[in-house]
Amino acid sequence: MHEIKHKIMKKFSLLFFVATLWACGAPDTGFYSYTVKTIDGGDFALSQLKGKKTLVVNVASKCGLTPQYEQLQALYEKHKDRNFTVIAFPANNFGGQEPGTNEEIKEFCTAGYGVTFPMMAKISVQGDDIAPLYQWLTSKAANGREDAEVQWNFHKFLIDENGQWVKSLAPRTLPTDEEIVAWIEGRTAE
Repeated sequence: MHEIKHKIMKKFSLLFFVATLWACGAPDTGFYSYTVKTIDGGDFALSQLKGKKTLVVNVASKCGLTPQYEQLQALYEKHKDRNFTVIAFPANNFGGQEPGTNEEIKEFCTAGYGVTFPMMAKISVQGDDIAPLYQWLTSKAANGREDAEVQWNFHKFLIDENGQWVKSLAPRTLPTDEEIVAWIEGRTAE
């Protein structure tokens, strides 16, 4: 009898501990837990993207893939009213292809490509100074899905409307690729 009572108390204690953590707001390390800086220096809580499918991409102004800005903008324009967004993070990790300041990058993107999707401040997407969000995007231990090293500029990550990591896509995968469009539209790629 004493052993059964001990087991019940042990289970109750564990349940109480878990409930306490939940009630006290145990730290969340998911996509929505991050706040990043906009290209203008303001705070951007990723939690404001709840309910939206999100394409996260690291960008650069002086890369052979830079014309993808045009397709990113077209994709954003076409689907922004379908609970979809693009967020871009300028990064100078690959070949020094994003040497500009945030102000110069913003001018380049808006004047050259008419970018209206959210642009974030310049960050590092790999190495010792990798931004916390990119630590989450690239580590299976953090995102729960897959280790996914950023290969080059314009590497893409798909995040579902619940903040769950869905897929990593190579830089040469165009923003208008059927796989991406089908995912946004909630259908199987043809």
